[in-house]
Formats: sequence, structure tokens, C-alpha cells
Amino acid sequence: MSRSRWASTVFAGIKSNSALPRQLPCSVNGRRADFAAIQIVHKASGRGQSKVRELPIGIFDSGLGGLTVVRAVHRLLPHERILYLGDTARVPYGTKSPATVVRFAHEDMQFLMRQRVKAVIVACNTVSAWALAELEETFDVPVFGVIVPGAMAAAAATRNGRIGVIGTAATIRSKAYERIIRSTNRSAVVHARACPLLVPLVEEGWMRRDITRQVVADYIAPLLKKRIDTLVLGCTHYPLLAPVIQNVAGEKVRLIDSAQSCARYVEVELRALGLLNESRSRGWIRLNVTDEVVRFGEIARRFLGQPAGKIKRVDLSDA
Repeated sequence: MSRSRWASTVFAGIKSNSALPRQLPCSVNGRRADFAAIQIVHKASGRGQSKVRELPIGIFDSGLGGLTVVRAVHRLLPHERILYLGDTARVPYGTKSPATVVRFAHEDMQFLMRQRVKAVIVACNTVSAWALAELEETFDVPVFGVIVPGAMAAAAATRNGRIGVIGTAATIRSKAYERIIRSTNRSAVVHARACPLLVPLVEEGWMRRDITRQVVADYIAPLLKKRIDTLVLGCTHYPLLAPVIQNVAGEKVRLIDSAQSCARYVEVELRALGLLNESRSRGWIRLNVTDEVVRFGEIARRFLGQPAGKIKRVDLSDA
């Protein structure tokens, strides 16, 4: 399925002749992934077509934020099995150099590939900005990021062409959202702002504190002065702050939740690839972290909206 067909299916309002991003939604070794390619990857294990569909979807992030993507995917695709990796030993990625982000992302992917997954969602805006292309080139499964879905949703949603983006310093520095939005909607003007204090506020559970509202107001005030009508939550932690952000921004500003956009994106792409799990049994979520199991468990319930269950500590250096 072409990018333009995907866009018209998922998001209304994108013109059919719009210039679309060159990067495909998912690819195998830089080419469009198809079901035959996925079968080849798993043929050595003797798995049939239905068994490939029943393999889990791998999702990884530098820590907790990717759990908003887990929640969105689980709600939209309840029959899918989800294997999550949070690299809590090395969080945050947003302050690291691009080279370090790429190295960490490869190690995260290698762990998930050892668990035999059928596709991977990079539930981290920083990794999506700096490492997604290399991951697509290296690993023989479909790899999805969170930036393209969020950017295209924003391009479709805006009414006045003024779009705000908030995220980590690394994501904003990459200008990835700006490039994709502008390639989809050439008349759009993008105003971006790094918001480094929001992630620790979320992880502390301070979503309803007055200090959090003040920090949010300080961060987005310059964007509101630009008269944006659409604001992309360009970090997977930020959906938990959506009520506060919406209150500060006002009801006329539409918030784009990249986690929900990504879940819809993945559903359409897996269906096109013949990789949706057709089993009617309930799927599962299995959580893995590289450190801080207890703290992760305490906060994970807040992100998932349900008990986190057993959490396993893993070492990414294990073969």
C-alpha cells in the first residue's frame, strides 16, 4: 500500500497530490516489506503463515514513555501479543548524541529480534528521529516509528497551517517533524520547542501539580503567540499531560497524540502486509526493563491504565 493510500485511509484532509515523505512507513533492508519477506525471516524455525502472524509485536523505548504506545496498540489490536523493552538503565535518550542513540537503538533491536518478533515499533521520538533509517536497513522485519504518523496527522488536522511541536531536545534538534509535515503540507509553518522538564514531571507522577501547569504554560506560550491551531505531543511521555496541555492551550488548539496516531498507522500497515494476528484469543503484554524493576512497575500502571503484571529485568549484552 502506498503512503498516499495509507494517508487517505487513516487521516482525512491530505490532498492526493501532496508531496509525501520519501521514507516508507516500513521497509525490509530499505525496500517495501511484504509478507513473503517476513516468511523468509522465520522459515528456518518451521513456522507457517499463521504462526508468523501470531508472533509478538516488539516495542521499545528508552524508558517508560513507550508504554503509551503499548496501551494504544493493545486497545486497538487486542488480539496482538506485545513484547516491550524499556531501556531504563540508560534513560533518557533525548540528551544523548545521535551516534549514541543509534548504538543504543541497535542493541534494543537485537534484544527484540532474539525474542522472535514479527515487527518492531520504535516508541521513542528520539530514536525515530535519529536511528529509524539505519534500523530499517539492518533488520529484516518491518520497523515503525512514531514521528511519521504524528506528523502526517498534524498536517491533516491543521486549519490555518500553523503547527506546534513539543518534544525532547534531541527530537526538536533533528527537525524530523518539520521535514515530514512540510513534505506533506507545503503551506504549513512549524514552530517547535524543546521541553526537557516534562519527562521527569511525568515520571514523578506530578501531572496534576500546579508547578507542572506552570512549566507547561511557560513552554508553550511562545507557540501560542504564533497562533498555532495544532500541537504535536512529540514525546511518548506527553499524552499523560494532555489534559494539562489542553487546558493551557485552549479548546481551539487540537492536540496530536503520536501514540494513538502510531497505533492506527501500525494497524493499517500490518493488515496490508498480512501480519495481523487472526486468532480470536486475547493478546498479552510482557514487559522487560534493563534496570529499576520496582520503580518501573509502580509507574507503569499509570501509563498502561491497568496492572503492569510481572516485569522482567534483562541484560542487553546477553546473546
